[in-house]
Order: sequence, then structure tokens, then C-alpha cells
Amino acid sequence: MFKARDFSLPLGKRTYIMGVLNYTPDSFSDGGKFNTPEQALCHALRMQEQGADIIDLGANSTRPGAKILTAAEELERIAPALEALEGKLSVPLSVDTFYPSVAKVALEAGASIINDVSGEFNAEMAALAKQYGAGYVVMHNPCGADIVQEYKDGVVSHIRNLFLDALSLAAETGLCKEQLCFDVGLGFSKSYEDNLEILRNLEWLKFKGVPLLVAASRKRFIGIASGEENSALRDPGTVAAHTAAIAAGADIIRVHDVAGAVQAAKVADVIFRKQGE
Repeated sequence: MFKARDFSLPLGKRTYIMGVLNYTPDSFSDGGKFNTPEQALCHALRMQEQGADIIDLGANSTRPGAKILTAAEELERIAPALEALEGKLSVPLSVDTFYPSVAKVALEAGASIINDVSGEFNAEMAALAKQYGAGYVVMHNPCGADIVQEYKDGVVSHIRNLFLDALSLAAETGLCKEQLCFDVGLGFSKSYEDNLEILRNLEWLKFKGVPLLVAASRKRFIGIASGEENSALRDPGTVAAHTAAIAAGADIIRVHDVAGAVQAAKVADVIFRKQGE
């Protein structure tokens, strides 16, 4: 069970869809399309209607080459979106951020999940999750999207060790295991081959009772594998990657194309989780 404030998502029953809401002018796929409060609310409600189980709001682009905002800059940008969304959604709102100060403001505005993209277990973030009863996503991201790190013992082993450390640190800080979620960080600090290696060995990154999040949507490795240079046209390749992830036990997939992902996940769940039998 993944617990996020008033929401509880049972694990193993089906795949959950996290819809991307980029409140940015410069995200790699849809930057500038939803970066007014009205556009953000409209798109969030549209994704919810299409079947999104979680809406993931981010105001700080993590694309390769992006300028990372300071906490103050991110707060200034995200505040109008949080105000527009407050009380409007019937699914959990996740906030995608590096900063505890931003997470706190989002939680006070009704967010249910902290999606921490800093790349490590952050005790301050965990304390906020504990205080508000929120979900806390720990993402593998040692050095951002612009740098490929070399992993002496392999990328899968490196990610597994981060997740094991996160489990220990969560216990030390008193954060319930049910509030944790692990994101393998596809596309961050990883080579093309690393991303494929993760998807081929995803079962090694599953921990009982902790949801596993996979976010392949429209990323560069999809473009390399498919030969599609336009990120907006990579949804079919995204479906292929996410179907492989679901087959290996992924619980949540983070996507731009919610309607397509919902349909694909339903079919994948019938095949791999034997839904409907």
C-alpha cells in the first residue's frame, strides 16, 4: 500500500498512471504549453478525466541543459499553479522539486506526494512527509541529466544500494515504509545502455511494500532506440518501454500522454497481472 495523506493506493492490483504537468517554459517535450494557472488547471483536469491516478506538478525543468531555478525562483513560479489547483482534483497532487521549502508550500496547499528529484534521501523532505502524512518519492539521480556517471559495480547495483539506504534512513527518521516510493531515474546520470540495463533488470529494484516508479516518457533513450528525433512523437516508444517495466513489476508509470498510457496499462495489466480473470 502506498499512502499519501488521504489517499491509499493498493500495490500489485494494477498499474497507476502519473500524469506530467510541466509548469515551465522550457521542459524538453511540452514546455510553455501549460505554464499559466488556467492552462495548468485545464490540463490537470483533462488528465484526471483521461484516467490519471496522480498529477505530478513541476516548475523546475530537469531536461538536459536546463537552468535550475533557486528555491525562491521556483516558489515564485509554482505558487500560482498551486493556488489554481488547490481543492480542484480528486486524485493525489504530487510536487516535483529539489527543495524542502517548495515541498512544504505545496503540502500546505494540499499536495499529497513529494517527488524529490534531488537524487538522494533527504532527511528534511522525509520529515515533511512524516509531518503531513505525505508520500515521498526517492529518485536515483547522482549528477543530473547532463552528466553520465560511470558505475563501477553496474547501474542496477548502484540504484539498489540507494534504495536500501533509503529504507534504513526512513526507518531512522520514523517515516513509514508505506509512504515511500522509489524512482529508478531513467535518463538521469545514465548512458543509453544504462537505461536499457535498468529496464532489463527491473525486478532487482523491487522491494516488497514499496511502489516502483518508472518514468521513460519521451526521453532521449527512447529517441535513440526508435530513431525518432522529435520528443513529442515518442509516445509509441514510451508505451513499449513502460510495458516492459510493467511486466517486470513497475507500480507507477509517469507519462505525458495519459490517455494512451491508461489504455496500454490496462492491456498490460490483463496480460501480466491477470486482471479480469
